[in-house]
Amino acid sequence: MKKYALILLTFVLAISLAACGSSSSEDKDTAKDQSLYDQIKDKGEITIGTEGTYAPFTYHDKEGKLTGFDIEIAEEVFKRLDIKPKFVETKWDGMIAGLDAKRYDMVANEVAIREERLEKYDMSEPYIVSKAVLIVHEDNNEIKTLDDLDGKKVGQSLDSNYRKIAEDHGATNTVVEGFNQSIDLITSGRIDATINDSLSYLDLKKQRPELPVKTVYEEKDATSNAFLFRKGSDELVEAVNGALADMKEDGTYLEISKKWFNSDVSK
Repeated sequence: MKKYALILLTFVLAISLAACGSSSSEDKDTAKDQSLYDQIKDKGEITIGTEGTYAPFTYHDKEGKLTGFDIEIAEEVFKRLDIKPKFVETKWDGMIAGLDAKRYDMVANEVAIREERLEKYDMSEPYIVSKAVLIVHEDNNEIKTLDDLDGKKVGQSLDSNYRKIAEDHGATNTVVEGFNQSIDLITSGRIDATINDSLSYLDLKKQRPELPVKTVYEEKDATSNAFLFRKGSDELVEAVNGALADMKEDGTYLEISKKWFNSDVSK
């Protein structure tokens, strides 16, 4: 009798474990079938890669709080989508690789829209346009245009589109971690120039007017910048674009833009 009872108990346990395994497998399959946006909505949180050292777009204020134009735009977007943004700070040179590795769901770091980028990634509608400027030491009278970079030393981030511009004009690049480092290298005489965003330069001079640097060239065509996503994030991109459009329509975008730049930087 005991023998039959043991066999029955073993049989019941086997069925229970199989059911649990099946349920677990079904849960995994369901999560796998969900879009990234659905998974984010279920969690109520989205992870966002950002530098945290690139003023005035993403940086820490005097109290140490992460802030900036890109940060505020992202926070407002996801406030409207009822999703909590969690920012993951990382260096620019590893930021896109971090997105590929799924360390975060998207990037908010004034990422330029480029054709080769769009082949591999999804991007939102532009939320800021800017122009590149060529920056040199205030005593430098040799460099006046991009063509004058031939044979000169520049400081650019490895994955920056500005690095390609400089190298296409014959410059030798020193890899830097960010804009502030490139400025320090110019003032110390270790490099000749750097190319960066005009809005970043204006903010730099506003915060540190004593710096002995100047701009000698500004590109004619503005560059559009947007949020960056892994390919296949269609629903998430659509939701973000909807929130951005609503922000522009109700005046919230302009309010944030004027706070940081005293102008509409979407045009």
